[in-house]
Amino acid sequence: MDDFTRYIPHTEDDIRTMLEFVGAKRVEELFEMIPKEYRLPNLLALPEPLSEPDLLRHFQGLQSPAYSSFLGAGAYHHFIPSMISTLISRSEFYTAYTPYQPEISQGTLQAIFEYQTLVCQLTGMEVSNASMYDGASGLAEAVGMAQRITKRRKALLSEAVHPEYRKVIQTYLDPDQQEIFLVPYNRQEGRTDKRALLDLLDGEVSSVVLQSPNFFGVVEDLRPVADIIHEAGGLMIVGFTEAVAYGILKPPGEEGADVVSGEGQSLGIPLSYGGPYLGIFATQEKFVRNMPGRLVGETVDSEGKRGFVLTLATREQHIRREKATSNICTNEGLCTLMAALFLSCLGKKGMRDLALMNLSKAEYAKKIAFRIPGCQPVFSSPTFNEFVVKIEGEPDGVLEGLKREKILGGLSLGKFYPEMNHHLLVTVTEMNTREEIDRWAEALKGMLK
Repeated sequence: MDDFTRYIPHTEDDIRTMLEFVGAKRVEELFEMIPKEYRLPNLLALPEPLSEPDLLRHFQGLQSPAYSSFLGAGAYHHFIPSMISTLISRSEFYTAYTPYQPEISQGTLQAIFEYQTLVCQLTGMEVSNASMYDGASGLAEAVGMAQRITKRRKALLSEAVHPEYRKVIQTYLDPDQQEIFLVPYNRQEGRTDKRALLDLLDGEVSSVVLQSPNFFGVVEDLRPVADIIHEAGGLMIVGFTEAVAYGILKPPGEEGADVVSGEGQSLGIPLSYGGPYLGIFATQEKFVRNMPGRLVGETVDSEGKRGFVLTLATREQHIRREKATSNICTNEGLCTLMAALFLSCLGKKGMRDLALMNLSKAEYAKKIAFRIPGCQPVFSSPTFNEFVVKIEGEPDGVLEGLKREKILGGLSLGKFYPEMNHHLLVTVTEMNTREEIDRWAEALKGMLK
């Protein structure tokens, strides 16, 4: 029996089959050789069983009092099933690099192939590469790809895109080939300002970069924007930092996106003090020759048996340098495996349930937060598991006070948006219990008195 299947409880049919095989009618018959006085007359008085996340939380609490975290902004605390760490620790998978020899790497190549398939299902796109370094560099690669396709010089970048992602894009691109223009966000809605976008959109724009859910946690209205961009001959690039949101949101590919690129850390990858992370990159098949990175494809060998190989590899080490689409993209092989295992473990229904759990807990936190005097909502648009709150107080002082209560209460936005110097970005995931949310709200209320 495989290592990871022996821990799955037997079904009633399994037990019946095994008993019939050994000639027994009941499980108790297997223990008749033990004298009756040494057998328990009743079941042990054990407490009710715990879910895996609750059990782990219990043992972690025995070790030391844990902090309650309401931080997000591109790095999210989600539950990771124990099977993932078990399987990725197997020696045949323990690498971050591309398997160049298909004759000895079929398992790893198939794992990457399955990852690409799952990414296409998650994003609604037609083709995915075998991953990028992280979400920020992947989004920068998408802007460069759009410039190669359209041969245009201008790219429009929403201010609601993660500020650090914007910095990477602006640093990464050659200013002699590409100009970056920022599109402001609507101060009431929290979405990209459509009127400002229309004013900037012209025949020189190669791409428009949006993020959904955006940095404020707000869900962008992508379809109307996509139609406007396409009418102008540009491409719509949709980024993301919270992949779990697509468990309930319509995939960007169904909303008119030409390229989807973002961060896959939410999909089974631990926070780990900032990395390694996983850059997801997917696009339409007609753009595949301009896609950075590498692509694993399915084939057959000389005997007609199914096999997997690298079908496209457009780095400078594979082809002539001047024809390379990128020279710093890579395959985060171990992280892609973690994401593939996570998505396979949860399945479509599990991803939906997880996303709904995040949404409902965040909405509960919003509801009680906005009842606190000195605490008010900022944006009117729907959000996923992050939201912005304006407080009457100095954010850094409030956060330090919460930290003394072992609560990481949110992210001060003044660093990234000077006009938001009294605002906090608060994140709630399935890992935050109702008791934690209530304690956060009560502590915040105390800080604002």
